[in-house]
Amino acid sequence: MSSKMQPVRGTRDLIGADARRHHHVAETARHTAGLYGFEEWFTPIFEDTGVFARGLGDTSDVVSKEMYSFEDRGGDSITLRPEGTAGVCRALVSNGLTQTLPQKVFYAGPMFRYERPQKGRYRQFHQIGIEVLGAAEPLADAEVIACGWQILNRLGVADGVVLEINTLGDDASRDAYRAALVEHFSAQADKLSHDSKLRLEKNPQRILDSKDEGDRAIVATAPTIDAYLTPEAAAFFEAVQKYLTQFGVPFRRNPRIVRGLDYYSHTAFEFVTDRLGAQGTVMGGGRYNGLVEEMGGPATPSVGWAAGMERLSLLMEVVGNNPQPPRPVAVIPQGDAAETPALALIQKLRQAGITAEIGYRGNLKRRMERANRQNARAALFVDEAGAIQLKDLDSGEQRAVSEDAAVAALGG
Repeated sequence: MSSKMQPVRGTRDLIGADARRHHHVAETARHTAGLYGFEEWFTPIFEDTGVFARGLGDTSDVVSKEMYSFEDRGGDSITLRPEGTAGVCRALVSNGLTQTLPQKVFYAGPMFRYERPQKGRYRQFHQIGIEVLGAAEPLADAEVIACGWQILNRLGVADGVVLEINTLGDDASRDAYRAALVEHFSAQADKLSHDSKLRLEKNPQRILDSKDEGDRAIVATAPTIDAYLTPEAAAFFEAVQKYLTQFGVPFRRNPRIVRGLDYYSHTAFEFVTDRLGAQGTVMGGGRYNGLVEEMGGPATPSVGWAAGMERLSLLMEVVGNNPQPPRPVAVIPQGDAAETPALALIQKLRQAGITAEIGYRGNLKRRMERANRQNARAALFVDEAGAIQLKDLDSGEQRAVSEDAAVAALGG
C-alpha cells in the first residue's frame, strides 16, 4: 500500500542522486571557503521576527510577502529564517564579536520563504553563503566574489555562468540618484504596479528590480547611477573591478542590478546563467554597511553573498556533473559459521576508511547479485576458518589473501 502522505507543497525529499549533489555542493563550498579563511557559523533556524523585519527592510518582498512568522506559546513573534545574513549579523552582536573584526563567516543550511514553487525554487530551500564582517576595503568585495567564482569552478558549473556587477553608490550617491528616480517614476506613476507605487514612496531604487512587465518598460528608460556617483564611490567601484581582474575573475557591468533586500550599498553582483530558464541567478550578494547597526551593534561595513543549493545542484545535473557513491567492497561469508570472521574483517576494512557492505541474509548467489546492484568493486569471500579470497569484480581476477593484504590491496 502506498501512503497518501506527501511532502508539504514547496518542500521535497532529497534522496539518491539529489542528496549526493546537495552534499557535494555544501562540502565543495565549505572546503573552498576554508581556503579563503572563512570559518563556519551555525545560527538558529528561527529568530525573533525583528531580526528580519528590521534587517531586511519593510519594502523587501521577503518581509512584506514571504516570511513564515508565528506567535510562540510565550507570545513572542518568531520567524523561520528566510535568508542567512541577518542572523549572522545578529550573532556577531549577541556574541560580543564586534571588537574582533574582521570576521569571515561561512554558513550553510535550510531557509524558508512562502513563494510560488518553481523549478529549482522551493518554500524550504537551502543556501550556502559567506560574509566578511568589518571590512570597508574594496579588496574584501573582490575576495568574496573570487571565492564564489572558485566554488562554481570546483562544482564544474562555471562554463555558461557570467558574473554581472554594479555599484549602488555611497549615501550621497544614493540620495542624488533617489531624487532622479523619484522624478522619473513619478512622471509615470499611474502605469506602475501596485508594489512599485509603494516602493516609489519608500525605496524607489527597488523598482529597478521589479519583475512586472509594465514596470520593466518604464525601468528601461530610467537613469543609471553613474551620473550621480560621488568621486569616492566611483573610485571604490573602480578598485573592485581592478581587484577582480587581478584575481582572474571575468565580469560584465549590469547597471540594473540592485539586489532584492534594502540593506545593500556600493557593490552589488550576481552570477547568472541561461541554463536554468528565466530564473537565471545562481549566486548573488553585495556590500551592506548598516545591517549590524540594525542589530544593535556599531557601524560595521560588510560584504557577502548567498547561493541556492537547489539551483546549483540543478545546474550540476544540467551539465552532467553527477557525483557517484563510493563503490563498496562486498564481504560475503560462506556459511553461517563464517559470519564471525567476516564481521571482524569488515570492521577492519571500515576502520581503514574502506566502504564495505555485508548482506544480512541470502545464499552466495543472492549476495553476489546484491554486490552487483551496488556496483561493488571487489568481493571478499570468507570461510569458517577465516580464509579469504579476494575477487576483483571488474577484471574477474581472484586470489587468496590475508586480512592485512586485503586491506592494503583495497586502499587501506
